Amino acid sequence: MDNLDQLVIDARAAFAEASAAAALEQAKARFFGKNGLITEQLKALGGLPPERKRERGAEVNRAKAAIEAALAERREALREAELSAQLQAESLDVTLPGRGSAPGGLHPVSRSLERIERLFQSIGFVAVDGPEIETDWHNFTALNIPADHPARSMHDTFFLEGREDVLLRTHTSPVQIRAMLAHVEQTRDCDPMPDLRVIMPGRVYRVDSDATHSPMFHQAEGLWVGERVSFADLKGVVADFLCKFFETDDLQVRFRPSFFPFTEPSAEVDVAFKGGALDGRWLEVAGCGMVHPNVLRFGGIDPERYTGFAFGFGPDRLTMLRYGVSDLRLFFEGDLRFLSQFR
Repeated sequence: MDNLDQLVIDARAAFAEASAAAALEQAKARFFGKNGLITEQLKALGGLPPERKRERGAEVNRAKAAIEAALAERREALREAELSAQLQAESLDVTLPGRGSAPGGLHPVSRSLERIERLFQSIGFVAVDGPEIETDWHNFTALNIPADHPARSMHDTFFLEGREDVLLRTHTSPVQIRAMLAHVEQTRDCDPMPDLRVIMPGRVYRVDSDATHSPMFHQAEGLWVGERVSFADLKGVVADFLCKFFETDDLQVRFRPSFFPFTEPSAEVDVAFKGGALDGRWLEVAGCGMVHPNVLRFGGIDPERYTGFAFGFGPDRLTMLRYGVSDLRLFFEGDLRFLSQFR
């Protein structure tokens, strides 16, 4: 047997033994490397006479082509084997149901805000909104909060850099002023002025952060202004709302005297539940009072003829009580394990 035929046989055997691409490249170098067997055959052609060189060169080229074909065939076989192994490892059972996307849902605080709006809209209140970047006049001055009030301190309020007259609103009360001014303008030709009943939910900002406070939180304030609005109306509206929000008739509601610059008289609203972990414990949930005459004047309303009451709830705290959550920060950390419970 010619030695070239044997080289072809040896090459096919070496390629067949290669079980990976790296091993195949090593086998290739044995024949086509710098000192490979085929390379040596090509180098030897230079010492042959011209007639013999032509004949031997053709034989070497045939052997070389046969070995290259065997190499290409083995490369393709290894590629197919690798692909088959990958497909086997990553195989899918198409008969199984798809995973799909997890269902979404409203944030628990958003649920509470919508619930608050619906409950007050059912008794004639209209939901209104206002800017979160507010002027000092709307946020403080028009609400009877003087220039030396502690709330104007940088320790309590986010002021815009380089501005002392613009800030992130610390409460939704500025919307009361905007709502009164707009109502007076819209009812200019009416005598008496129709009652103004608005609910004002939204985000507010204060420099405060712990288990029950957040630098950004929510408030839902309400305002009712009319000719014969009294503190008795205020108590009835607030107590009825709280019972409906918590879906119980056994809720105890207490109005405790307090002070707010924008209302007089003023009260804190406490609730006590019957049964459960909070049985008999009084918890503060709101502030309220009769609108201060100065605030009515800033809103363009005559305090000698009209009165009104205002109240403010913390929807975040109401949500904590309704769902039994002990740490306010859980609502704003974005942990889907926590939020998915409310879908």
